[in-house]
Amino acid sequence: MKDPRQLIKFPLITEKSTEVKDKNWYVFAVDRKANKSEIKNSVEKIFNVKVASVRTLVTPGKVVKRFGRDVGRRSAMKKAYVKLKEGSIELFEGV
Repeated sequence: MKDPRQLIKFPLITEKSTEVKDKNWYVFAVDRKANKSEIKNSVEKIFNVKVASVRTLVTPGKVVKRFGRDVGRRSAMKKAYVKLKEGSIELFEGV
């Protein structure tokens, strides 16, 4: 297993992620090769919380801008929605 800080890249703070935070869900960008059990173990080790469930999805990269015949693209990203049993992650408080 990789280092937990390599699997969890960064927290996603968007309008949707702040809405689901009220229901005890937290959203992270994770490594594309990480599976649900690795994500669960990584979040538990990094933030010292108990994870109830993990849902993942891959957002495809999208075309951002054309430069003549060349196309600029964003890379695809894997997101993980993590639901906690109890408690909260202090990183998201005050957002």
